[in-house]
Amino acid sequence: MYICSSTYFMKKVVSYLFLCFSLVSFSQQKLWKGYFSYNEITDICISDQKVFSSTKNSVFNKDISSNILTTFTSINDVKPDEITAILHTSNNYTLIGNKNGLIILIKPDGTTLNKVDIITDVPVPANSKKINDFYEHNGKVYVSTQYGISVIKLSNFEIESSFYIGNSGEFIDVLQTTIFNNEIFAVTRTQGIKKASITNPFLYDFSQWSVFNSLNWLSIVTFSNQLVAMNTNGITYKFSGNIAVTFSQMVTNGLKLRTDSVYLTITNQSQILLYSQNFTLVNSINSIPNFLDTFTCAITKNNMLYIGTKKSGLFETTITNSSAFTNISPNGPIEDLAFKVTKTKNDLWLTHGSYDRTYTPDYKLQGISIFNTNTGWTKIPNTGVAGAVTLAAIAENPRNTSEVFVASGHSGLLKFTNKTNPILFNQTNFLESVLLPPPNQNFVSVRINGMKYDKDGNLWLTNALVNNGIKVLKSNNTWQSYNLSAVIQNPTTLHYGNIDIDKNDTKWTATYGGGVLAFNEKYNNKFIIINEENGNLPNNDVRCVAVDNKNQLWIGTFKGLRILNSVDRFISESSLTTTNIVIQDGDLAQELFYQQVIQDIKVDGANNKWVAIADAGVFQVSANGQKTLRRFTKDNSPLPSNNVLDIEIDEVSGEVFFATDKGLVSFLGSATRGDDDLENVYIYPNPVRPEYSGTVKISGLMDKVNLKITDIEGNLVFETTSSGGTVEWDTTAFGKYKVASGVYMVFVSSSDAAETTVKKIMVIR
Repeated sequence: MYICSSTYFMKKVVSYLFLCFSLVSFSQQKLWKGYFSYNEITDICISDQKVFSSTKNSVFNKDISSNILTTFTSINDVKPDEITAILHTSNNYTLIGNKNGLIILIKPDGTTLNKVDIITDVPVPANSKKINDFYEHNGKVYVSTQYGISVIKLSNFEIESSFYIGNSGEFIDVLQTTIFNNEIFAVTRTQGIKKASITNPFLYDFSQWSVFNSLNWLSIVTFSNQLVAMNTNGITYKFSGNIAVTFSQMVTNGLKLRTDSVYLTITNQSQILLYSQNFTLVNSINSIPNFLDTFTCAITKNNMLYIGTKKSGLFETTITNSSAFTNISPNGPIEDLAFKVTKTKNDLWLTHGSYDRTYTPDYKLQGISIFNTNTGWTKIPNTGVAGAVTLAAIAENPRNTSEVFVASGHSGLLKFTNKTNPILFNQTNFLESVLLPPPNQNFVSVRINGMKYDKDGNLWLTNALVNNGIKVLKSNNTWQSYNLSAVIQNPTTLHYGNIDIDKNDTKWTATYGGGVLAFNEKYNNKFIIINEENGNLPNNDVRCVAVDNKNQLWIGTFKGLRILNSVDRFISESSLTTTNIVIQDGDLAQELFYQQVIQDIKVDGANNKWVAIADAGVFQVSANGQKTLRRFTKDNSPLPSNNVLDIEIDEVSGEVFFATDKGLVSFLGSATRGDDDLENVYIYPNPVRPEYSGTVKISGLMDKVNLKITDIEGNLVFETTSSGGTVEWDTTAFGKYKVASGVYMVFVSSSDAAETTVKKIMVIR
């Protein structure tokens, strides 16, 4: 995964652009959708009615009686750093603890509140604020953290006090706490178990804490009126005074102890042990049938056992007869790392690989997640990708939509037919492995990244670190390669980004260190290179290229943006020079995206550009880049992360997908592809009801149609020319005032008046 922190954050230009942003209020969240994974379970807790479970990026609960699942994600304002612990309190709040010290509260009414007290008020290094555990007792929550213990009052969820209990008062990692016989016990990572009187008003003084046991411990609870602790070797003890008595031992290190009033649950990655109140072993679970996975946590409630796993989600089974397991996680993709996303004709394909800035693969074997609006998620597991790792770009065959190709940054190219039966193309069949000098000449790595179909049904792709860096799988299923040695010095050292193809069939390819490579076989295999030296690029590390609807080439680099004003110039010119976009703010002129790391650019149906900036979210800019239409960040929208790795646009619906390192989300945009006629014009919502605060969308339009809206008496209230296939109306009369209740006529005509249609909108105030 390519992640880079910007060192130069927009300077003055961003200050100007920010004034223009169409900020997303959370009253508009109906425009957003979340596509999150619920497979990697980090913690579980129980109330009388519900079981709660967390992943790194979300929380969900299941109502025990009704089986209704409810999710909490960035779509409903749960935007964690990384979830490490959860607790459902006696006053019906859910506390979500994070790696950075953030506590997110889910209130009884389902709304959320971020508590940043630990982040802002606890004077310890920022990387030492991880929340390890919550423990509730007598109206307070004891928060075990990397620095010690903080106590939160349930009445207002404010921090009452914090304890640094190291032997000399230093910060120390506290893993878990419990209260027994009016004493608080704390398991520390390096200094054993500490204890102190719970009524001592000076617990902030480290000298008030004594060492209960100096050995290496991992977890501690109170169960059956006894103190119970597990050491780092997976041995669990019950204490009689200071005497530890062994009653359970696991083969490997344990994870955590959990209790309810009936059972004690001991968990490690491969085993779950359940003990009754008399410390008799009730059940032992070593695996879940048909799931090759590891355990992360477990808890009991009302004769039910709930098990969290690393990759397969949350399971439930009965304690007394645990032969049948039911997965109760919401359906979603394989994982939240959304690397590359592609909208095919009927589905949404998502890969989970990653590579660094230099396109060095992560070598991880991951599956593929596929979403269909009607059937939900289908997952191709890692056993179904022919051993290919670092899966990245996706391309659907436009002439045979049952065929989908998936690039691998290390293993070659996968061809799927009907989402199954993958064929792997690698160094044994048409593709080439990297060329490395001794002693690495035996290393095999077939690095495919950028892919694009041309209008003739040929699949063009790049093969990195070889002489024949450009390859094509022709529509007749034959292969052809193009040698770059004559135009590029040392092509065996060149890495490639994405490919885009213009109306002339020129292939524009982003490269790492080599600028933009332009190639067209129809013009005597003509090549042109655009770089810093001859093309005015700000940097030769080109992260992405995109040809827009006006035949301009947009080039995103590691240090900013450039535009080639016409791709047609490739045909007649021998060298190409790019320009920047300058925004004039009075006497101040600023370059758009100056020195910014541009990770992706996509063009929507209205020729607007969606631009992902490293660690700065997403911009939507106008066709010429002079106006910023929207900016989405984690702070002002449901984006779960500011690190947007890929953007995809559904040209039919206008839905814009944002693949981030913390999950996939989408925004229902209005810029759709123009239709060929006016037969499919539709309006939504219709009628416009009093509670609706958004815009009315008129879709299914041809590009450049004339659209007028009048009241029933013929008074004009809105007029525009479409750009793309959708027009938005804010239900005002030319932006001045909200129109009254009534029927409004929509008149649509093509630019030549050859096609017309009339529709009606009902507005109810």
